[in-house]
Amino acid sequence: MNRTELLQHFEERAQAVQTVVHRVADWAEAVRYALELTAHRAGATLAPVGVPKEALSALVEQGASHQVRLLEPPLRNHLEDIHTGLTPADWAIAETGTLVLDSTSEDLRIATMLSEVHVAVLPASRIREESLELGHEMAALQKDGPRYLAFISGASRTADIERVLTIGVHGPQELHVLILEEDAS
Repeated sequence: MNRTELLQHFEERAQAVQTVVHRVADWAEAVRYALELTAHRAGATLAPVGVPKEALSALVEQGASHQVRLLEPPLRNHLEDIHTGLTPADWAIAETGTLVLDSTSEDLRIATMLSEVHVAVLPASRIREESLELGHEMAALQKDGPRYLAFISGASRTADIERVLTIGVHGPQELHVLILEEDAS
């Protein structure tokens, strides 16, 4: 499968599980997206974790103009305050529309699981066709000791015995994936 087909397949599968997918040119565009989304959803806070330093500087500058407060680590001090979590994603699996995140950091786990909206930024080059292709990457991570990996497919959802679907009970109500174009850093 060529790169264009792989991107399209991932987008289709992710959208099938109610994930919003957009392509962005760089982290600056991703920051604008996350701030505008937070403001549009009447959110007051954004928790950036793992965001590159230059993008974080832009986030600080633009946050005030959007009336969005940035939450600083440790996020344990803000458990009930997180509207939007902004994080990088390590890989994606096109076959299932799934994100893979090295969530060893407690702050990353909090930003991705306790926010109302999770915005994940994924380099296009890190999309794999199927999960078996991640074997080498995951083995390399283990060299530094045990890791906590999260596989995320869409927003949090659950259904009770009567098959009533509920969104956002055990995690974010919305998942947005921003795909960094190939030439982006």
